Amino acid sequence: MADEKDPPSGFKVVDRRSFTQEGSPREEIPVAAGKPEPPAPSPAAARSPLVEEPEEDLLEEPSGFETLVSYLSTTAMFQLGLLAGPGGERIPPDMANAQRTIDLLQVVQEKTTGNLTPQETRLLDNVLYELRMTFVELQKRQARKGQ
Repeated sequence: MADEKDPPSGFKVVDRRSFTQEGSPREEIPVAAGKPEPPAPSPAAARSPLVEEPEEDLLEEPSGFETLVSYLSTTAMFQLGLLAGPGGERIPPDMANAQRTIDLLQVVQEKTTGNLTPQETRLLDNVLYELRMTFVELQKRQARKGQ
């Protein structure tokens, strides 16, 4: 039972909490020789579709201004109903949020004036122009449907 002495198994339990059972701070916190290694994933988990591997392209290219503009413009296009949903279904336009996203791009344009390369300036100008024209066209269509 509990009183019986078993031969040592080579397994040692070390309490590394910073407080005692009474709640007072410990004088000395035992330090292990090294942090334990996380368990290796099983071969089945490595093949699982739920375990996603990071795309190499994302690791090679740092996030920069072009990535920010691309992210915001894609978000606006999705909100305008121009892109299909995850299952390929048509998403209805969300004009209020699309306007907010376009406005965010305009804020980026205003705050970065004079600090962008000519290529970045052209990118932002073109994206804003296209999104604004699309927004106005969709508003006109909705107004015609409402009549």
